[in-house]
Amino acid sequence: MDLLSAVLPTPIQELSNAITEKAGIKLYIKRDDLIHPKVSGNKWRKLKYNLLEADSQGNRRLLTFGGAFSNHLYAAAAAGKALGLETIGIVRGEELADKLSPTLLFCLDQGMQLHFVSRGEYKLRNSEDYLRELAARFDYPFIIPEGGTSALALKGVGEIVPEIKAQLAQVPDYFAVAVGTGGTAAGLLSAGVNVLAFSALKGGEFLEKDIHALLNGQHSGDLQLFTDYHFGGYAKWNQELITFMLEFRQAFGIQLEQVYTAKMLYGLFDLIHKNHFQKGQTIVAVHTGGVQGLLKL
Repeated sequence: MDLLSAVLPTPIQELSNAITEKAGIKLYIKRDDLIHPKVSGNKWRKLKYNLLEADSQGNRRLLTFGGAFSNHLYAAAAAGKALGLETIGIVRGEELADKLSPTLLFCLDQGMQLHFVSRGEYKLRNSEDYLRELAARFDYPFIIPEGGTSALALKGVGEIVPEIKAQLAQVPDYFAVAVGTGGTAAGLLSAGVNVLAFSALKGGEFLEKDIHALLNGQHSGDLQLFTDYHFGGYAKWNQELITFMLEFRQAFGIQLEQVYTAKMLYGLFDLIHKNHFQKGQTIVAVHTGGVQGLLKL
């Protein structure tokens, strides 16, 4: 199966400024935002083995889940269009049917069928009974969990580690990632590396349990979960975060977005400033894409 002509390995770039120099650490960013123009970042890596499995089953129909600003729905719709697959999106919030976000408009343009459900129904998205009902209703599609997060996704995400080892000639002390469903953090942990996970959700303490559940008892690296950099909750932000994004772009020539990556890097620089790390340590922050959801700055 043609996996969308990805750019691999994605570039890695050093981020050096007065804060990193004073702390005596090496900070890099893995540019997974450049992996594909529409199926970007961790979404490409999460979808890779899901798409291969669907293909091996001969299933030409995908069903998945997301909200109004879901990078995953965006990527799944684009991948489906590129590969000639039928795509179905179960969208959280019946009220959204009358006020489509730019993300959902893009999904429609790519041919995705959108089905809006109540928030109560959406909570059933991991229930086996509900999934059986959806399968029967939509003629037995290949079902991909919210955010693309599954055992197949972990395998794809874990492939970042040997890429970076080859690029840096070492395994960094830490990988830093933004967290929504936990799949990217779990995928890195499954490859045996240490992960700094920054919740994009308010009240994200539950993510630690979810991440370990995804690992299903397999050996992993160490996880540190940070829940104080959500800026009000999922898809929320303030002027302080926007200012950070603008200054980051000016300093490093890299565009972040306000839902995930800016929060992660804001938190990471704050920890570096507070001497959270030992001198001589190396950190790689993963740019997980999602820039199509950027505010018009």
